[in-house]
Amino acid sequence: MTPLSTALATGAILLAVGLWGCLLLGPYLSLMADTSTNAPYVLIATGTTIIMFGLFGCLATCRGSVWMLKLYAVFLSLVFLAELIAGISGFIFRHEMKGSFMRTFQEAVIQYNAQDQRSLAVDNVQRSLRCCGVYNYTSWFSSSFYPTSGIPASCCISLSDCSRLDLHSATLAPSKVHTQGCYNLVTSFIETNMGVIAGVTFGIAFSQLLGMLLACCLSRFISANQYEMV
Repeated sequence: MTPLSTALATGAILLAVGLWGCLLLGPYLSLMADTSTNAPYVLIATGTTIIMFGLFGCLATCRGSVWMLKLYAVFLSLVFLAELIAGISGFIFRHEMKGSFMRTFQEAVIQYNAQDQRSLAVDNVQRSLRCCGVYNYTSWFSSSFYPTSGIPASCCISLSDCSRLDLHSATLAPSKVHTQGCYNLVTSFIETNMGVIAGVTFGIAFSQLLGMLLACCLSRFISANQYEMV
């Protein structure tokens, strides 16, 4: 494995994980903080940058430039440290992420209006995971949306058998909506997928370390050959 193949593989994996995060985890991550997270886009940008530096490493190898290879090795070492810190931080603060999700999800339910980005994220979560409310459907009774419109339609088991009257009735709603809350389902879902991301991150970090060592060895080999030629 050459420094180039290491960088290209690493960049491609980060790019794929970033795209996967945007498509699959986006609605859940947007409820993990007060504002929408840019984590998937950071992964996409990082993957693209690593691919570009991989091409830089290819140019350095083709030209036999020692200083370019050393610069490339420094870049890989910085990426290795950043990925290692990110992976460890995510593991350490995973419980804080749960607490943050609980707080922001409760706020999103209370302030739900079926129109803003956070409300749409709540609808997306409830439809995709077939859940309703924070702990159960009764969470909606304290929302500002319930007095006028009842429980959101995204909680319905079947939209064809779920009228506004049903959603506005505390006695009829339990038989028409999902009774399981979203909090436990979402945190379990995120923990499972964050484990995959963490594993990929640590694997990529050590591939950067390998690429850095290969780049250093190659620059030393070129330097030695140049010295012998002189």
